[in-house]
Amino acid sequence: MYTVIAILIVIASVILTLVVLVQNSKGGGLAANFAAGNQTFGVRQTADFLEKATWTLAIIIIVLCIAATAFVSTKADENNSALIEKIENTAPVAQPQFPAEPVAPATEETPAN
Repeated sequence: MYTVIAILIVIASVILTLVVLVQNSKGGGLAANFAAGNQTFGVRQTADFLEKATWTLAIIIIVLCIAATAFVSTKADENNSALIEKIENTAPVAQPQFPAEPVAPATEETPAN
């Protein structure tokens, strides 16, 4: 799920970049090249649409970034849970049986000559 959200963030970011580049800035911008298209729909309507598109895409990116944090998985958690599961599923090892009373150490006797 995280990968899908990350791909959506990249797509929205590229579209936002293109929308910002097309907007008519004070110096003309790329939107000045599309003046013939603006005459049919009106310059004001195009500017309003581009501004709304900019804000919408920015909000979408922010929401997707926040949503992505919910799906981030850490490998440490997965490794720890897998390790705990392996430990719980292993059969207990039989403990060695020790004598009840300690045995006295053997003493070396020297042969008598």
